Amino acid sequence: MSGKQVKYLAIADALRKAIKESHIAPTEALPSARKLAQQLSVNRHTVMAALAELVAQGWVEAKERSGYRVVANLPIQGSRAINKMAKTPQSFDWKFRVKQNCAVTPKVKASEYPYNFSGGQPDIRKFPFDEFKSHFSQTCQRPKIDDLSYGDSRGEAELIEEIARYLRRVRSITEKELMICNGSQEALYMISQLLLQPGDKVAVEQLGYPPAWAAFERTGATLIAIKQDERGIDPEHLAQVFAQGKVKLLYLTPLHQYPTTVSLDISRRMQIYQLAVQYGVAIVEDDYDHEFHYDSQPIAPMAADDPAGLVIYISTFSKLMFGGARIGYVVANNALIEQVAAYKMVMNHKCNVLVQQSVAKWMQQGGFEGHLRRMTRLYQKRRDFMVQQLRSYQEQGLPIHFEVPAGGMAIWLDTGKSIVGLKEKLLAHQVYLQTEVEFCRFKVLPDELTNSLASNSANNLPENLPENIPSHLPKKEYRFIRLGFAAMNEAEVTEGLAIVMKTLYGSDY
Repeated sequence: MSGKQVKYLAIADALRKAIKESHIAPTEALPSARKLAQQLSVNRHTVMAALAELVAQGWVEAKERSGYRVVANLPIQGSRAINKMAKTPQSFDWKFRVKQNCAVTPKVKASEYPYNFSGGQPDIRKFPFDEFKSHFSQTCQRPKIDDLSYGDSRGEAELIEEIARYLRRVRSITEKELMICNGSQEALYMISQLLLQPGDKVAVEQLGYPPAWAAFERTGATLIAIKQDERGIDPEHLAQVFAQGKVKLLYLTPLHQYPTTVSLDISRRMQIYQLAVQYGVAIVEDDYDHEFHYDSQPIAPMAADDPAGLVIYISTFSKLMFGGARIGYVVANNALIEQVAAYKMVMNHKCNVLVQQSVAKWMQQGGFEGHLRRMTRLYQKRRDFMVQQLRSYQEQGLPIHFEVPAGGMAIWLDTGKSIVGLKEKLLAHQVYLQTEVEFCRFKVLPDELTNSLASNSANNLPENLPENIPSHLPKKEYRFIRLGFAAMNEAEVTEGLAIVMKTLYGSDY
């Protein structure tokens, strides 16, 4: 910006401020441009530019033969009052229809800690940025101009085609429509908004994924926690809940249950599907890390065998790429996908075209699956290393117990003692992990409530009970932690685990 431009804008700002503060009244004539130029020791053309700016903004009008005047219809007194208020800042009283309780940014960012046991965190250091950069450069060098305008909110056609081909070949999902979302959380939110209303019920796993619960609850729906055991959710308890009515959705993480890592076996999957058909309940299948399964081929998703068309399949590239890529997708029958696409159009007219086209090229040229194979081998090696480390702690006499997960990116560890307060202690030692408390739909109940429920003594129940207390009571003591093994190398895992065990068992270690 030139010096002349700075001067004319400064003059315009000063005159505007004088008008707002009533130093110059409505309809009052301004000094001529020549006089103002003399008073301010500037060129007349600079003053003319400032006056033209005020005319364009509506503060001043130019009258033939009478020069410039302040316009007549400015609410000057109101402006003065606002200026006085502005000197003592106040908070506007917003009337929220629904007030959100979750933080815009997390209080604790896992990636900031040198020992990051976050269960869903990939090792972003291993992502082939140079390889991906070449695809992005190709996209920018030869852009498809028509695709860069507003258009289909379902996502870029090239990427939809590549993901659909990948799902047909690797996950046996066919005869469904696919839509790309800004991460799987956006898909969960839109589905919730479209299918749920106040009074509806959503069946969820007792231990599960809080962001999904938050999306369901924002609609006014009620969550019903379904009992779990070592094989996953209990179909008998699910049948009891369905029989009570008003359940619209069942949310599941069947391949690697979040957070326990248990794989739901075929028998239970079939029981659950039959119950969903019987009671007309849609299933949201969140297959968040299907790619990483080590001991065998993973069980095909429930969406792969869905004759009733009631499964809504959600997955993401966040575990293979990184969360910031914001590429998730939802697969369902056409009637639902059309409505989700229409809803997304209200939220956001267009997807990130350049990123999606770059990912499509990456998939077309084989880089996607090459990276997948490398990371699967690496994460299996890291799982085995963590298992070896944990077994060595068992041999030292520590009361830890765990099942080796067939896949996924974490181990669900029973510490054998209360872990309340453990997270905060570990953060002070630069270790991030998640504890059972964070995944439990119903927190530990007060002793008097637990005793009253156990004895069925309704007369002794305290006031202000939490809603929808399940008939199966949660454990009184939280003992489990989730140890992610994907994001760290062997040295980092060794050092981090040593801190965890020392913090947990102190002198016993």
